[in-house]
Amino acid sequence: MNGSHRPHDDPVPVVIVGAGPVGVTAATLLGQYGVECLVLDRWDGVYHQPRAVHLDDEIYRILVRLGIGEQFAAVTRPTSGLQLLDRNHRVFAVFDRRSTHGRHGHPQANLFDQPELEHLLRTNLKDQTTVSLRGNVEVTDVAQDGQGRVLVDFTDRLTGEQESVLATYVLGCDGANSVVRTAIGSTMEDLEFEQRWLVIDVASPVELEQWEGVHQVCDPDRAATYMRIGDTRYRWEFRLLDGETAADFESIETLQPLIRPWIEGISCDQLELVRVAEYTFRAQLADRWRDRNLFLLGEPPT
Repeated sequence: MNGSHRPHDDPVPVVIVGAGPVGVTAATLLGQYGVECLVLDRWDGVYHQPRAVHLDDEIYRILVRLGIGEQFAAVTRPTSGLQLLDRNHRVFAVFDRRSTHGRHGHPQANLFDQPELEHLLRTNLKDQTTVSLRGNVEVTDVAQDGQGRVLVDFTDRLTGEQESVLATYVLGCDGANSVVRTAIGSTMEDLEFEQRWLVIDVASPVELEQWEGVHQVCDPDRAATYMRIGDTRYRWEFRLLDGETAADFESIETLQPLIRPWIEGISCDQLELVRVAEYTFRAQLADRWRDRNLFLLGEPPT
């Protein structure tokens, strides 16, 4: 796809903005029905940082529908469920998800590494001959002409060249700061709940000897979450206190006071810090998910 596409050209049936899991899944499903579509993404390949780590049996069923059920089974770790702990790490409630066959025929709770999942999705997408994926482009504007067509403007991030493509439908899978959401005219309903959290990914060959499920520490002062997401990968999340930032926790040594309950007897040199980042959780909901030929897909965080 290049800059020769102008408003008088025949439109591409579907343009998808964003090649994350939602965008590539939508493109694969369309390709399986023989629908021509173009996927535009700002990254050249899979975004390398781990982000989402859990999906349920219903999403698992969709992955099977895409044709990557066996491949996903090789990289996922079904989990036992969720346990709630008090501030002293005493369990007071357990939500069991150990069944290997939920109502959709698959484990009810599954942990995974998002870059691994995205790699499977993109590899599988190559089998769809009606789908094109173009990376290293930044979508700058999406505009409907009132005649059932949508003009999508974008910039090549390597050359700076400005290009455009005409589409019949546009699917916005572009997450935070979504251009498509702006074009739809969506506003975010604020449910008035906001918290800052620290997210930590650690790799270690050492067994932590923890319950194989999600641990939710219900401490009003320092709420926390722990889960094992792979054979050698672990995820922690902690609510940040006033004045704290991710810069205060940039090494295993500075993180040790937080993760100590799970790593007793394990030395810091046996733990590799993969990522530490801060994110702000905001309870918000888009009030509109469609405007004529524009659609918003997935969860659009802010």
